[in-house]
Amino acid sequence: MSAEIKRGKHSILVGLIGKGIGGSLSPAMHEEEGWQQGLNYVYRRIDLETLGLDADALPELIDAAERMGFDGLNITYPCKQAVIPLLDALSEDARALGAVNTVLFKDGKRLGFNTDWSGFMRSFQTGLPDASLARVVQLGAGGAGAAVAHAALGLGAGHVALFDVDQARAASLADQLQQRFPAATVVCGDSLPVAMQDATGLIHATPTGMAKLPGMPLPAELLHRGLWVADVVYFPIRTALIEAAEKAGCRTLSGGGMAVYQAVDAFRIFAGVEPNAGRMYAHLQALLSQ
Repeated sequence: MSAEIKRGKHSILVGLIGKGIGGSLSPAMHEEEGWQQGLNYVYRRIDLETLGLDADALPELIDAAERMGFDGLNITYPCKQAVIPLLDALSEDARALGAVNTVLFKDGKRLGFNTDWSGFMRSFQTGLPDASLARVVQLGAGGAGAAVAHAALGLGAGHVALFDVDQARAASLADQLQQRFPAATVVCGDSLPVAMQDATGLIHATPTGMAKLPGMPLPAELLHRGLWVADVVYFPIRTALIEAAEKAGCRTLSGGGMAVYQAVDAFRIFAGVEPNAGRMYAHLQALLSQ
């Protein structure tokens, strides 16, 4: 793609705000699909870590992006919940989840969406279509955690136990999800070893395992054969958790599928055209193989 891109009616300018996002493949996925669609599609990283900022700078960054003519922004850790007070309107799912990962600037308004939950749902349906959702343990109750738990319950999870370093946050999310999905049982877990004994599946939705935060989110000995393990982290694609789960005989789902399918939905919002999901997935696989 030419480095010289002229703005015009077929141009899209978007960005990603988050911390430690230097390794994100979202820019490459979006720009390649934009090129395939005949668009001048530019996607920029706005890395809090590189800029020496924290989430307190979010209002200033949103204002600046809007003034500079951005069409929208993706929002990631640690800003998915902090961005909400800065928006004019939320989609129904973003409001229910209390987390936004996609912001569209349109007609002078800031509109918030959540494509994390739909991205995870489609990835799960594709990668683990027959997996048992009878008893699910989830690690992480932040913005990503709210989205993937919503997706799991939407797929029919019968019992979900939430664990988070902030127990109050896990309890609050459990209450919200229980109200939204009264037919299921959603609890704030108190003993991870006990919960894991009977679990049919494990969802990991914390930053642990990312290139900048390597490691395992739980002791490997808690993994057992017959358990499926789904990770939201995709950089690296083979996290320590995925490798340990495979060694324990678990079926696994990497974060790659969620990364692609949430990007598919965000692209549609930004560009107003239908992206080719298969092509975007193939491009991510090519990028990861490099």
